[in-house]
Amino acid sequence: MSATIVLDIGKTNVKLVLLDAQGAVLAEQRSANTILRDGPYPHHDTERIWEWMLDRMCDFAQKAEIDAIVPVTHGATAALVDDEGLVLPVLDYEYELPASQQTHYAVERPPYSATHSPLLPAGLNLGRQLVWQSHTFPKQFRRARHILMYPQYWAWRLCGVAASEITSLGCHTDLWQPSRKQYSSLVDRTGWNRLFAPMRPAWTALGTLKPEIVARTGLPENCRVLCGIHDSNASLLRHLTVTPPPAVLSTGTWVIAAAPGAPLDALHEQADMLANSDAMGHPVPSMRFMGGREFAELAGPHTEPCSLADLQAMIDQFTLALPCFAATGGPFAGLTGSIVGPAPSSSGQRYALATLYCVLMSDYCLDALGVKAEGTAIVVEGSFTGNPWFARLLAALRPHQKVSSTDDSSGTASGAWMLHHWGRAPANNKRAATPLHLPGWDDYKQRWLKVLL
Repeated sequence: MSATIVLDIGKTNVKLVLLDAQGAVLAEQRSANTILRDGPYPHHDTERIWEWMLDRMCDFAQKAEIDAIVPVTHGATAALVDDEGLVLPVLDYEYELPASQQTHYAVERPPYSATHSPLLPAGLNLGRQLVWQSHTFPKQFRRARHILMYPQYWAWRLCGVAASEITSLGCHTDLWQPSRKQYSSLVDRTGWNRLFAPMRPAWTALGTLKPEIVARTGLPENCRVLCGIHDSNASLLRHLTVTPPPAVLSTGTWVIAAAPGAPLDALHEQADMLANSDAMGHPVPSMRFMGGREFAELAGPHTEPCSLADLQAMIDQFTLALPCFAATGGPFAGLTGSIVGPAPSSSGQRYALATLYCVLMSDYCLDALGVKAEGTAIVVEGSFTGNPWFARLLAALRPHQKVSSTDDSSGTASGAWMLHHWGRAPANNKRAATPLHLPGWDDYKQRWLKVLL
């Protein structure tokens, strides 16, 4: 049985997924994505991920004949490497870079009109990370032969071939101009052009596994390593086969609203709106907030789904959660999260409040992107598909649009599978969301907007 391995590195979890020739999941393993606090700055534990991944691949090699491995990762992350490996640890984008450097970088970065990449906190603008590393660690930076975006770093470790790819470069990095499909003035000015490997489509087979990895894992020596892709763009990929494409809510640590085909002139930097680049290089107007992180903060450690009575209680007593409950990004970055009205009195009510908050934030982002036309399709992807109320509550707020959920909790795996089977799409099984018209839900939304804005 031919199969595909997807290495899916999210900000919170690392997953290894085995899919068959039709795109069905045969096996899945996951581990926490830990951040190390030693060394020069907080950084990703790449060696632990590497060893864990190779061990799990040994298990997968016993289950099927593996044809290809596809790396998929979160954005805002790059690896500086020479021929031997990393010259600096892979920096965690949540690290608060020095405030003095932010002032300097605000002058040096390209204009928003060119990159549609908003000025973001911490290291969410990858260009800022690289400028800081080049100034703070000049000796190590000069050793670098390649700047590899994070999916391509893992591809390089597996097969030894360096490449660049457009979806990670076009993800609020300040390094790319989505509408012109070329590097930004920052790359030209710094001379980093020479450090970026040749551009390859996400579906390109860069090479086959290194012999030592074949020996370690038992995978076939002709197993191909694909270039790989940014995770929310992997989730978007199968929806781009539909004409016109739907708006997509990719949900996980980040909730990213994407509106393929929407005009770029509707984007505003101050609202953390941006243009991502899809796998074909087309700019995709997007807006996001750290919904998974905020949901966890509001819901607390016990996250069993709430009841309808819990939702109704929060609505009836106008208990409002106001942003932000995560320190990173979003349209209301800089505000401190608060709860207005009677506090939730149980774990069920906390889950209910977290759900209502994330629905309202998602609805706000879709409106800001101009997703308002009657009959427009909206598809919910990712972890929130496991929430029984999320899509239904969103559908109730958008009665003239078609809201549905996918049948898997990780659209990234389906998108990665498509890269291996380019030109094919897995069965796109969507469930139409039956609107959940709870009494007072529209009034609750209006009260939330009034207090917020």
